[in-house]
Amino acid sequence: MKKLLMIVAASMIVASCSSEKREGTVPATAEKTDFETLTERITADPRDAEAWYRLADLYNRSGMYHKEVDALTKVIALRPDMGYAYMELGAAYNRLGQYHDAIENLQKAKKYFPGNPALYNNLAVTSGKLGNVDEEIALLKKAISLRPRYATARYNLGVVYLKKGGRNEALNQYEEIKKFDGGAAASLKQEIDKISKNR
Repeated sequence: MKKLLMIVAASMIVASCSSEKREGTVPATAEKTDFETLTERITADPRDAEAWYRLADLYNRSGMYHKEVDALTKVIALRPDMGYAYMELGAAYNRLGQYHDAIENLQKAKKYFPGNPALYNNLAVTSGKLGNVDEEIALLKKAISLRPRYATARYNLGVVYLKKGGRNEALNQYEEIKKFDGGAAASLKQEIDKISKNR
């Protein structure tokens, strides 16, 4: 009998707690998403270049590259001196496969960041996608001259050399990368070995 009373009492407590949640309390309002917050900011001030830039970043992280391009275009219209917007716009066009537009914007970014090795690496890769291999090599060499321990640029240069049949040049890049980035060196070595096996 005691057990039965305890079970009944416990179920009454559970029932009263769950009914309180349904009837007695008002659910907390959900927090606004970053998209909603930025949209409100832009609605309040359409000339808020920083809000447009942040919105572009959210579009990028969401894979919405056409919308990212639109937002960055708005940023540049509002703030033509915002160099990072050109870099990001170039990267967005690159993701969309619009390589001429990508190069145009990355070239504009050079005015603001003439010593940025990542910019030269991105320009190089985009030039390579258009088949401009010699320009790709020159731009990668520029990136490396600005940052000699730039593993990504050295890896990319090694891969380009392999495409041109320059196995020894690729091995030279491998040896350099091996001094400071084992992971990138191993990746390049795999590419070199693949080419060697196919010959």
